[in-house]
Amino acid sequence: MSEDVIKASNAVKIKRALISVSNKDGIVDFAKTLSSYGIEILSTGGTAKALQDAGIAVKEVSDHTGFPEIMEGRVKTLHPKIHGGILAKRDKEDHQQAMLDNAIEPIDMLIVNLYPFTQTVKSGADFDECIENIDIGGPAMIRAAAKNHAHVTVITDPQDYKKVLESMEETDGYVSANIRKILALTAFSMTATYDSAIAQWLAQQADEAVTRRTSFSGTLKQKLRYGENPHQNAALYLTDHSVRPGAALAFQKQGKELSYNNLNDTDAAFELVSEFDEPAVAIIKHANPCGVAVAENTIDAYKRALLCDQTSAFGGIIAVNQPLTAELAKLITERFVEVIIAPLIDEDALEILKAKDKIRVLETGGMPDRDQKRKLVKCIAGGLLVQEDDRLVFPEDDIKVVSDREPTDQEMKDMRFAFAVAKHVKSNAIVYAKDGATVGIGAGQMSRIDSSRIAAWKAQQAAEDAGWDEPLTKASVVASDAFFPFADGLIAAADAGVTAVIQPGGSIRDQEVIDAANERGLAMIFTGMRHFRH
Repeated sequence: MSEDVIKASNAVKIKRALISVSNKDGIVDFAKTLSSYGIEILSTGGTAKALQDAGIAVKEVSDHTGFPEIMEGRVKTLHPKIHGGILAKRDKEDHQQAMLDNAIEPIDMLIVNLYPFTQTVKSGADFDECIENIDIGGPAMIRAAAKNHAHVTVITDPQDYKKVLESMEETDGYVSANIRKILALTAFSMTATYDSAIAQWLAQQADEAVTRRTSFSGTLKQKLRYGENPHQNAALYLTDHSVRPGAALAFQKQGKELSYNNLNDTDAAFELVSEFDEPAVAIIKHANPCGVAVAENTIDAYKRALLCDQTSAFGGIIAVNQPLTAELAKLITERFVEVIIAPLIDEDALEILKAKDKIRVLETGGMPDRDQKRKLVKCIAGGLLVQEDDRLVFPEDDIKVVSDREPTDQEMKDMRFAFAVAKHVKSNAIVYAKDGATVGIGAGQMSRIDSSRIAAWKAQQAAEDAGWDEPLTKASVVASDAFFPFADGLIAAADAGVTAVIQPGGSIRDQEVIDAANERGLAMIFTGMRHFRH
C-alpha cells in the first residue's frame, strides 16, 4: 500500500492491541492474525490465558502498567498507561510529549466486550451477582477508544473481526478511517445499550415506575424488508433482558421472512390467547381480533373462532395457547393464513405445514406471564409516551351487578371472556360473545354506537355465511371496553339479541343506561376498569 493511498484514506498502522473479552468466540484466530503482523498484544485475566494456551505471545496488562490487578479484578485497566495510550492524539506534540514523560506507549487497537450483565439477569441470578456483572473498566476503555477513533480502532463485536482483518490484509496492517468510524458508532451504541439495560433493571429493583430520566435499548435481530408501508425503513430489535415468549423471540420453523406488519399482528394474537388458561385460538387481522374462542380443545376453539368472521380471517394470523397438533394444522391449511404461532409445534404438524411452505410458523417455547410488568413506549413529536402494560382484566372484588336481574353463571362466564377479548380490540371496542366464543366484534370506531352496530352487522353476515336463520348475537353477551356514554349503544346491543352486558361504568349517564338495561330485562355488571387501546 503506497504512502499516498495511506494518507488519502487516513489509514492507521496497528502496532499494539489490547484484548479483554468475555465473549471469546473467534478471538484466538483473530489474535493469531494480529500476531502475524508483528502486533504486540496486551491482555487481562481469562483472555490472556486463553491466548497463551493457544500459543500466542501475550503481555499481561499488569506487567505493562507495573500495577497489579486489585479488588477481585475490579481495578486492572483503570490506569494512565492504558487510558493515556488509548486517548493520546498522535498528531499533537504536547500529547506525544506527555506520553514520553510518563512512559506511556500508544495502544492502536482495542478489542473489548463487556461482562454479561443481561445474560446474568436472564439467568435469575440474585441482586449481588447482577451487580458484580456490571462492567466498569470495559466501558471506560471502549468510550475512550471510540472517542479517539481518529487514531484507534475499537472492536466490540466478534462479527466485526472479519471486516477488520480484510481491511488489514488489503493494506498490510492498516485500518481505514471509514472502518474506524463505523466501529466507533458500534462501540458507543453498545455502551449506551449496556447502561440502559442496567438502568432499567435497577428501576425494576427499586420499584420505580417513573424515573427522572429514561432510556430504552435493543439489539438488532433483523432488518425488515420495510415498515407498515414499502416506503418506510424498519428493523426488529430485541430488548436486552426480556425473556417474554412471543413473536420477537420465537423460533421460525418455516415460511417467508416476517414483515413489520406480520410481527405486529402476531404479537397482538399471542398476547390475546395468553389471557386464557383453557385451550384458546385467536385470529387476528390488522392487529384486531376477527375471531376468538376457548373450548375443551384447540380444534373446537379454532372452528368457533373462525365462525365469527370467516371473510376477515382470510390471510390472517392464528395464535394458539396449546401445542399445535397435526389435526389443527390440517384444518388451518385449508384456508390462506399468513402466520401461525404456538408455544410448541408437534413434528407431525410440521410435516403437514410443509405442504404450505410459505406460511410463517413460529414456536415460542412457552406462554407469556400475565403478571409480568412491562413498559410500553409510543413516539410522539418531541417525546415518548411511556406506560405500564395493561395486565389486568378486572379486579374481581370491584365488579358490581347494577341491574335488577342477576346474570346467570353462563352469562357471567361469557362476560369475563368477552371483556378479556375487548381488552385487545382497538377502541371504541364492542365484543359480542356466546358460549366462550366471539360472535361479533366492532373495533376502532369514533362512536361506541357505531361499534355496537358494526359488531351486530358482522354477526348477521357471519350467520348468513353459515346458512343460519338467526344472528349469532341472539342470546349472547356484550362487552364494552369503556362506559356507554349514552343508552343508545346498549339499546343497539339489546336489539341485536344480547341478554347481559359488561362495561366499566363511570358515566354521568350511568343511571340512564341501567334503566335501559332493566327495561329490556338485561343483566349488567360494572367492572370499574376500562381498557382503551389506541
